[in-house]
Amino acid sequence: MTTDIDVVIPALNAARSLAHTLDSLKGDHDLKLSITVCDGGSRDATVSIAAQAGATVVRTAAGRGRQLAAGAMAGSAAWLLFLHADTTLSAGWAAAARGLMAGPPGTRAGYYRLRFDSADPRARRIERLASWRCRTFGLPYGDQGLLIGRAFYAEVGSFRDLPLMEDVDLARRIGRRRLVALDAEAVTSAERYERDGWLVRPMRNLGCLGLYLAGLPPHAIRRLYGS
Repeated sequence: MTTDIDVVIPALNAARSLAHTLDSLKGDHDLKLSITVCDGGSRDATVSIAAQAGATVVRTAAGRGRQLAAGAMAGSAAWLLFLHADTTLSAGWAAAARGLMAGPPGTRAGYYRLRFDSADPRARRIERLASWRCRTFGLPYGDQGLLIGRAFYAEVGSFRDLPLMEDVDLARRIGRRRLVALDAEAVTSAERYERDGWLVRPMRNLGCLGLYLAGLPPHAIRRLYGS
């Protein structure tokens, strides 16, 4: 059986959310998926949840860029879907993926619309800002998922072993004109925004992005801003 998409999920102590993420990939669609959970040293039930769901488990040292790159190398499908362990895909994600996959190979990558699992109206504002950021600058974040042909991924270069900004780094190499918004949602956890504040967290993220674009090394940004 030919696999259509290798789904790569980096995880670290993701037991609370991983099962929901994996469940969102199921459904009434004809895509053949191979799922790899790349674990960075979890101390909870992450690995057993992944194994029970039939996913391949790859173990690496912690670091999302490193985990994403290792997970991609574990498969051989023509397409890769990178997805965070606290993100679920909405109904219609597979049809949207099919639309991109039907186009010319090796020319475009796709991301999903950001949606938070929160009814707070401030979440809707952050979602609109994310859409604007993607349209204007071509900078989708990792919590929006990334669908990309394996050959195209190899052409632009794999995820780099960065302590943060690995998603922005890859998006910049892909380029705004080659990034496409897919017609479905990536529903991601609002936990950090609820913990840090719906104003403080976005400003913190924007500060990290600004420092990165200004040329500050990611390890220095990590020390300044933490997790």
